[in-house]
Parts: sequence; C-alpha cells; structure tokens
Amino acid sequence: MTLLAIIAVLLIAVAIAFGIVAVAEPRVRRAEKLGLIDGYGYTTPVDSDLTVAPARKTLDGIAAAIGDYLAKHLSSLREEDVQKRLISAGYFRVGARRFIGYRVLATIGVSIFAIWLLLLAGTSGGMIVLLAIIGGGIGWVVPGFLLGSRARKRLREVDEGMPELIDLLVVIIEAGVAFTGAMRIASERIGGPLGDELRLTLQEQNLGHSTLDALSNLMERCDVPAVNAFVRSMIQGERLGISIGQILRNLALEMRKRRRAAAEERAQKAAIKILFPLVMLIFPAMFVSILAPALFRVIDTLGGK
Repeated sequence: MTLLAIIAVLLIAVAIAFGIVAVAEPRVRRAEKLGLIDGYGYTTPVDSDLTVAPARKTLDGIAAAIGDYLAKHLSSLREEDVQKRLISAGYFRVGARRFIGYRVLATIGVSIFAIWLLLLAGTSGGMIVLLAIIGGGIGWVVPGFLLGSRARKRLREVDEGMPELIDLLVVIIEAGVAFTGAMRIASERIGGPLGDELRLTLQEQNLGHSTLDALSNLMERCDVPAVNAFVRSMIQGERLGISIGQILRNLALEMRKRRRAAAEERAQKAAIKILFPLVMLIFPAMFVSILAPALFRVIDTLGGK
C-alpha cells in the first residue's frame, strides 16, 4: 500500500506540473519578453539573456505567469513593497510578480516533498495533511525572509561605505573635477553594492535624468541614513548655490561622528546580547566542570559511611 501511495502521489505531482505548464504556456513567451524590461539599464555581457539555460527561462516564464495571475486577482500581495525589497537586495532583473510566482512554486514543491517523505515514513493521513500545510507555509515564508535578510545586509554595506565615498569625492572635487565627473571616477574605484548603485545612478543620467533626479532615485533605492543625508545635502547645496566641496567636508565630519556613535551603541549592546549564551550555554558547562568533582566526592564520602 505504501508503494502504491507513493506512486499515486508522484503521478498527481506530475499531473499538476503538466497542468501548470499547459495553463501558463500562452503567457510564458510574453513573460520572457517582459522579463527583458526588468533588466533594462542594468546589465552586463556576462549576464546577457543568451547565457541563461532554456530550462531556467521556462521556469522564469512559469513563475512570471503565476505571479501575473495572482497579482490580478489578489490585492493583498503589495507588489510595490516586494519590488522595493528586490531592488534593495540588488535583484534588478527580477520583477515582483516573478518572485511571487517562485514563492508559489516553492510552496507547492515543499508540500509535495513533505508528503513524499511522510508517506515513506508511514505517517497517518491526518498528520500528513497537517505537516504538508506546515511545509507549504515554510516554502512561502522562507524566500521572503531570505530576501529581507539580503536587503538589510546590502543596505548596511551601502551605509557603511558612504564615508569613504564622500572622502573620495572631496579629494576629486578639490582637484578641479566637476561633481558628475567625480561620481564617475568614484564609481570606477568603489566596488560592492555602493559601487553598483553609483554606476546605476550614472546610467540614469546617461538616459536623460538630471543629476538631482538620479540622486533622488538613489535615495529611494537605498533608504539608509548616510545616503539620505548625502542626497539631501547635494539637493540643498544645488538649490542654495553652496560650494559642493564645503558641503562634502561637513558631511564627511558628520558621518564620522555618526559612525563613532553607532560603534559605541553596538559596544553597549554587546553585554546584553552575550547574556543569553553566557547564562544558557557557558555557565552550565562551567558549573558541571567545577562542581561535578566535588559532588562526586561528597557522594562517595556519604556512601562510604
């Protein structure tokens, strides 16, 4: 019976997969074309569409079709928030609907995998249904959690790299280079997420955006204190006619003070963060290693009497 149940589950999974492909096939080609728009203005020859495997392109199309269907029929998906998190995480070529489609595929895949494992273990039917629902919930939640974690890490790297960028801009501008040229030179010498954001800002300028508009878009993509202070200072300096070099010097001094304050804050939080592992993990081991010999000695002494 167990073997027949496993075969039945596999056949149902194959039927569901073929059904999804059949339903999504008319939208796959359209999703492939629309997927090119996601990467417009931010692409490299290595990541060109020609290097993507056909299976990956088909899977992307199915995920995009599923996300497109859900976005049209469900108003609670908050597509704009998902797209903002994708951009903050550095996934410029992934649309919100495609990501939602992948979450649905992950939910279905984890549920089927959980059912298969539980059938192999001979679990009862009610427990299989319950754990399959739990597995589906995990498949839906984990991609969102990983995306949020990557976005926070990337924004933190951008925030930490801003003081070095401002120092570099001060040196370049004081050498007689204009602000746009200084941004271009700095983008060639700074790597990581901050360098990617600078190059994207310069590409927006090349496409016709003004410097202030491109900086405003940078602030929307990277909503961190350092970037906000930098962009607002540049906008204010442009409107008031203040020297950019003086603004950047004052901003660099302010960011050093903010970084020092943040380091002191993290140092003060370290004692509280270490309290739980100290009490729950380290102290019990110390008590066992220190008190165990004395306890055994007392037991032996009392037992001898």
